[in-house]
Amino acid sequence: MSFSIAGKTAIITGAANGIGLAVARAFADRGANVVLADMDDAQLAKEVGDFPDSSNVIHFAGDLRERLTIANLLSATVDAFERVDILVNASRQILMTDPLDMDDDSVETMLGQNLMTSLRLSQAVAKRMIKQAEDDGDGSAGAIVNLSSIAACRTHPQLMGYSMATAALDQMTRGLATALAEHQIRVNAVAIGSVMSASMQNTLRENPEYRKSIEENTLLGRIAPAAEVTDTVRYLASDAAGFVTGQVITVDGGRTLIDPVQTPVH
Repeated sequence: MSFSIAGKTAIITGAANGIGLAVARAFADRGANVVLADMDDAQLAKEVGDFPDSSNVIHFAGDLRERLTIANLLSATVDAFERVDILVNASRQILMTDPLDMDDDSVETMLGQNLMTSLRLSQAVAKRMIKQAEDDGDGSAGAIVNLSSIAACRTHPQLMGYSMATAALDQMTRGLATALAEHQIRVNAVAIGSVMSASMQNTLRENPEYRKSIEENTLLGRIAPAAEVTDTVRYLASDAAGFVTGQVITVDGGRTLIDPVQTPVH
């Protein structure tokens, strides 16, 4: 099986910064057609302009919590590249709150951004993949990769809302994998921890003392750059993972093996 994604078309959300941007760069460098999606139009335009070869890259700005925006993203992708083969749901939002003060709005924000956006986009893209497979007569319809977190299986009071949402995302991954298997669409997730995501950068900027605690509670003793997640995502998106579906692969430097969950950063 090949690890190549050259010539395939990938939609990557949360692509204005952090892990989403790192995945977009890695995919474009390896010959994929890439659609970077995010809410920050100015940042997207800047990042796309910095790609070495932007001929196979476009960007789309909009609020993907809205169904119409999802439809427009899919239309823009098909207009530019005629198809979609890969979806990487890398858009995430983390809110730290006291569980006793967590209101309906904060819960809805966590579920909306970290679960429902990925679900609705996955549904729309999967339908397009199914139609393409029917038209092509091809046995392999596509791959969906969700960016999850070790917070799904770790408990910290301030991260309860985020933990709830990522746990639901992991179960959504398994459920969609089961539902879409008959269409040869694979659905997997990458659970990150001890990775320099955009949220990690923001938290360490505000609380630099967290870094030592995270490094001490990570077996490999460091925080990984976002680029170290990209190879796992590319593997799951490629034909090399052709018999892998419904899995949540952890990329955390061994943190979940010993993490006492004293620091609310994942």
